[in-house]
Amino acid sequence: MTQLAIFDLDGTLLNTIEDLAESCNHALRVCGFPERELKEYNMMVGRGIYNLFRAALPSAERTEENVQRIADVFIPYYNIHKCDLTRPYDGITDLLKTLSRKGIKLAVASNKYQEGAEGVVNHYFPQVDFVKVLGQSEGRPIKPSPEIVEEIMREAGIADKNLVSYIGDSDVDMMTGANAGVRTIGVTWGFRSREELLGHNPWKTVDTPQELLECLI
Repeated sequence: MTQLAIFDLDGTLLNTIEDLAESCNHALRVCGFPERELKEYNMMVGRGIYNLFRAALPSAERTEENVQRIADVFIPYYNIHKCDLTRPYDGITDLLKTLSRKGIKLAVASNKYQEGAEGVVNHYFPQVDFVKVLGQSEGRPIKPSPEIVEEIMREAGIADKNLVSYIGDSDVDMMTGANAGVRTIGVTWGFRSREELLGHNPWKTVDTPQELLECLI
């Protein structure tokens, strides 16, 4: 049985795509660049916000100066609007409560910037006792680097990788778990396709939180 379940955030626990898209489009508008369609954001998120901004900018405008301009508008706007349309996926809150009752330690490992990750987790899951909520921050490599998983394992006091499962919705997540040497579980309700997940040889793929619960226990 899994003793530590580490979850990706966007596309796994929370459907954040509309708030991310609106905030990024707001920043693009303010900075004088064309907006992107909502469906385009499914493939642009998940690799950290600065890579999101690079992808959202027109190809000829992807300078570090423009990326920083977008960041300076996006971050304060998203901090205010991050919970406008975001919602937990159906069954996720009950899943987390059940896992916690069964003594499984829970954590979040996200490429969302640290303040944003903590903000949405505290808002939507105040009753869940996470061992750690880690996002993108200076000095910590973004996923698929395994360092974020390794840091959580140290915090949880679990060294045996066979007792750890990493759960996510994207290729980045599957690579993160593989790089860390823990079990990877792909969820199909997020932003990416089943085919993308299967292309990285996860331990399991699941279609519902109930299936995920059965894998973890």
